[in-house]
Amino acid sequence: MSTATVPAARQPTMSPVSKFGQTHSLRRLPVQERSAARVRRMLDAAADLIEEVGYDRLSTTAIAQRADVAIGSVYQFFGDKRSLAEALSQRYIDLYFERLTARFDAEPPADWRAGVEAAIAEYVHMYRTAPGFRVLHLADAIDPGRADAVTTGGDVIADQILAGLAQRFGIGGDDELGKTVTVAVETGQALVRLAFRRDPEGCSASIAEANGVVCDYLARRLP
Repeated sequence: MSTATVPAARQPTMSPVSKFGQTHSLRRLPVQERSAARVRRMLDAAADLIEEVGYDRLSTTAIAQRADVAIGSVYQFFGDKRSLAEALSQRYIDLYFERLTARFDAEPPADWRAGVEAAIAEYVHMYRTAPGFRVLHLADAIDPGRADAVTTGGDVIADQILAGLAQRFGIGGDDELGKTVTVAVETGQALVRLAFRRDPEGCSASIAEANGVVCDYLARRLP
């Protein structure tokens, strides 16, 4: 497996606004750096608290206290704890693709199977290192207020993988390919989640099975 150098899992300076997609759950976007720093502190606090107490026991009051901001600052940017969790999910999706892009740039995969292995390895790394990630696991709806569709973290990841295929290899514009990538992403997510249910550090046999299942599926579906 590649040992390419990639960014650390926690990056407090990251913008709260998505760099890869248009989805975000903020009521308003921070204009000044001081406001952006407050939003980052709130997201950091939400991540730590989700890791410690779980989503159900998470509260905006606890987030404000942990981030050392007034409760009004929370509601200035977020409608409720769900919108905070959605923004945190989008932040982690951005971080995931930053790491994966850096990995591919440093050591391009020899073939698509190596690319799948790298993608799953980076997802496993997020489970192990990003606070609250295994609780969120990016499966919940992001921006559920849209009437036309409910978008999940898996949908966002699939869209970005398709965009990467188009940019790097000129592959795209095929609805069937989109469906195939979405199924592969959702399957990989579910199997990695199972690996961490079996072992807090991630069951190695289950992670290997995730690689095998996703690669076997893609081998049957891709030209």
